[in-house]
Amino acid sequence: MNAKRVLWWGKSDTVYSRNRQCRKLLNELGFEIVDFNPLISQCAHVEAIIRNIKKPDVVWVPCFRQRDILAARKWSSSQKVPLIVDPLISAWDKQVFERNKFPAESSKAKQLKQWESSLLNSADIVLVDTDMHASLFAHQLNVPRNKIFTLYVGAEQSLFQPMIKDSHQMEEVLFYGSFIGLHGIKTIIEAAKIFDSLPIKNGKTVIWTLLGNGPEKEVCQALASGYANIRFENAIQYADLPRRISQSDIVLGVFGGSAKAGNVIPNKVFQAMACGRPVITRESEAYPASLKDDNHGIFFIPAENPASLASMVANLLTDGEKLKIYGLNARHGFNQFFSDAYLKNQLTNALSAINLI
Repeated sequence: MNAKRVLWWGKSDTVYSRNRQCRKLLNELGFEIVDFNPLISQCAHVEAIIRNIKKPDVVWVPCFRQRDILAARKWSSSQKVPLIVDPLISAWDKQVFERNKFPAESSKAKQLKQWESSLLNSADIVLVDTDMHASLFAHQLNVPRNKIFTLYVGAEQSLFQPMIKDSHQMEEVLFYGSFIGLHGIKTIIEAAKIFDSLPIKNGKTVIWTLLGNGPEKEVCQALASGYANIRFENAIQYADLPRRISQSDIVLGVFGGSAKAGNVIPNKVFQAMACGRPVITRESEAYPASLKDDNHGIFFIPAENPASLASMVANLLTDGEKLKIYGLNARHGFNQFFSDAYLKNQLTNALSAINLI
């Protein structure tokens, strides 16, 4: 029996973690992936006809590629095949509420919202990374709820595995990311300053490492000036992340106060839990409720609250044996809620809705 074919549509970054995961899951579910990289997004449906692209079983528009949806819909409709879009974020939400590019009531914001709503409504399936984004797409962008399916980002289990920390390493609290406002890195820096004055350290040397590059890095470096317990490292290769995570004791998620920050589960949370490291992040309804009810190695504090973050770090580092247990719990939580098997079931549920499985 021939494998069903997915036409991966548009100029996407196929090695981006979300895309890598989706492609891996599709392969494991028995789908063949064919890439279509058009010269011009707006004219891609014409190019697909000229190139005589073979009819697939489904067309897939990956994350961040809202601009590709219209042409993909035109061509998929002509071929009578379903269209799946995986936007990951809302362009309207990002421009208006994260970047503050337009006031929410401005004509430009309303036009952007209508444009995105129309595109997403044209799809047969809209994938989202959290139930909070499902609510946003349904309530703000008017996408029918029966079209929306949650598929967590997860982490590549073949890469992100627990490893033993080198014994000579000092205790470390690790953040890694792209230094954007969503992350709330200023909260982390203020927490590290507070932590530096806490008596609970018991003479321990604890380093707060901020790894990565991005638009707010220079500002953050200036804020951290004079504090020897705060260090900065440049971004590293994706394949090196598991080893780097394993050399830390606690991994930090995001602490920004925006609605967007509350709607997401960051890549770093999945990856750290997969590597068996306890995680501290901001309170959010994006996480499974039962993950927060029990101890699964992930700890939640109020957004933009450096005092709470400093206190939580101090509490976790007080007992080294408990810290190891928290790490084991984190991996168990990952296995229970975010594993490849769990994500495969989520994707199967979505594909079943359009009779692809």
